[in-house]
Amino acid sequence: MRRSQTQFDDRPDAAPAKVAVFATEPVDEVQRRAEQLAAQLNLPLVAAYDSAFDMLLTVTNDRLELRFPQSGGPRPLYVDFVEGRHGYARGVHRYGLLFNAIGYRNRPLTVLDATAGLGRAAFRLAYHGCHVSAVERSAILFELLKDGIDRAARVPHIRDHMGDRLQVHLGDSREFLHRLAPDAAPDVVYLDPMFPPTKKSALVKVEMRILRRLVGDDLDADSLFEAARSVARQRVVVKRFSRSEPLSPDLSHSHSDGTTRYDVYMQPARTREDMPAT
Repeated sequence: MRRSQTQFDDRPDAAPAKVAVFATEPVDEVQRRAEQLAAQLNLPLVAAYDSAFDMLLTVTNDRLELRFPQSGGPRPLYVDFVEGRHGYARGVHRYGLLFNAIGYRNRPLTVLDATAGLGRAAFRLAYHGCHVSAVERSAILFELLKDGIDRAARVPHIRDHMGDRLQVHLGDSREFLHRLAPDAAPDVVYLDPMFPPTKKSALVKVEMRILRRLVGDDLDADSLFEAARSVARQRVVVKRFSRSEPLSPDLSHSHSDGTTRYDVYMQPARTREDMPAT
C-alpha cells in the first residue's frame, strides 16, 4: 500500500533518519560534489536510488535536494529563494507579523536567527534590510540552506540588493551566542524551536515532519532561550503555535494571526558595556 505524503514518520520513538548522498548525473562536477559532501558529512555515497535509506541528499545539475526514496515518500525538499511561494518577490505579507515582532521600522537592525532551518525568515529579513546571522546545527540542513543562498546570489538583482547582509554559520547557537564579543551583540535574537508534537498539533505540514525526523526536537530550547536573553540588546522573539504556552511568564507582548504567534521579550535598557564578557 502506497503511503500518503501526509504520513511521514515523525513519531518520538522513530529511529534517526538513515541518510546517504546520491548524484543524479554521471557528470564530473556533479559526481565530485557528491563525493565531497559524503566525505564532509561522513555519509555513505550510493550509486543508485536506494530505498534502504530514509533520505538521500541528492546532487543534481541545478541544486541540492533532500529526496525520499521509499515508496510514497514526500516530494523532494530544497531551498529556493528565487521562485515559488518562498521566492524573494512573493509572500511578503506572510512575514508581516515577524517584521512587527522584531521591531522593524525601515531602519537597519542586526538579527541573529538562532534556529535557521530552511532560512526563510533569515532571507526575508536580510532582503528587506536587516543584517542577519543565521545559525543552523544540522549539517544537512546547513548544506541545503547554503545551496539555496548561493543560487539566489547568482541572480544579479538579489546579489546587488542584499550584498553581504546574510551570513550563515554551522554550529550550536548557544555556543555561538556565548562566544559573541560584547560589541557584536545583535539587536534581536529570533528563535523558531522545533518543539515535540502534541495531539493537537498532530497534523503539522509534511515539511515540518521531515525536519523533525531529520534533526529531532529542540530539547534544549529553554537553555537556548536563556542564552538569547543574556545577549540580545533589544528583544528576543520566539515563534510559537498560537495555543502554546509562552516560554517565560515575563512576556512583553505578542503578534498572532490565530495560528502562529510571535512572542516578544523586551530586554532591559543596556549599553554594550553591560553585556556579559566572553
